Amino acid sequence: MRKYIVAGNWKMNTTVPEGVALAKEVAQKAHSLPANVELIVAPPFTHLACVADALKGSAVALSAQNCADHEKGAYTGEVSVKMLTSVGCQYTILGHSERRQYYGETDEKLVEKTRLALEAGLKVILCVGENLDEREAGKHFEVVTAQTKAVLYNFTAEDLMHVVIAYEPVWAIGTGKTATAAQAEEIHACIRTVVAEKFGKEVADDMTILYGGSCKPSNAKELFAEPDIDGGLIGGAALKADDFIAIATSF
Repeated sequence: MRKYIVAGNWKMNTTVPEGVALAKEVAQKAHSLPANVELIVAPPFTHLACVADALKGSAVALSAQNCADHEKGAYTGEVSVKMLTSVGCQYTILGHSERRQYYGETDEKLVEKTRLALEAGLKVILCVGENLDEREAGKHFEVVTAQTKAVLYNFTAEDLMHVVIAYEPVWAIGTGKTATAAQAEEIHACIRTVVAEKFGKEVADDMTILYGGSCKPSNAKELFAEPDIDGGLIGGAALKADDFIAIATSF
């Protein structure tokens, strides 16, 4: 059965004390959510252990924003999947557009990161999406299809039970622009079709696909009403507990 998820990607924001306070406020306000809606917060690496403590006893899950593509070793500045599980992470975000754009993250690296994460017992939120040039050139379906296949087709149907897809229209991240509900829905439906082609309709129907482009309380209800949009990967609005919870109650 498909799960509905609202995940907050804090990016490089908040100090540790600010992050702990935000996590506690989110956890406190999450009690009224329906049982089929999962809340996830993804603070910076430095916060993870403290935020894990702040979330103890709550239904809010903890995610990292990235992980290394090696299990261990001489990789200064990197954080391994075992480090993440050791502090209580249940998820990691992989392939965020900012990682692809600013740090040259490739599909090949994402395959290895996904493999390591799944082997360590982490669930993966895998991001795909087109930039403005690709959207204006009419290549959005082609780009998203290629990104989805390049990673997911290396895994099994059983693996996909632990993978969530987040569609990011890169042109709508941090710009205040938002894809219309119809624009978002057609890409989500495309992703589900790509999954079905390889793994079957049942696996595709069960997969959670999130919208990740400037989702906020004012547009969440319209987006989440679409049949293939199962929640959101939230950026700026996740830094305010009231806004984050308001999005989560929009189903």
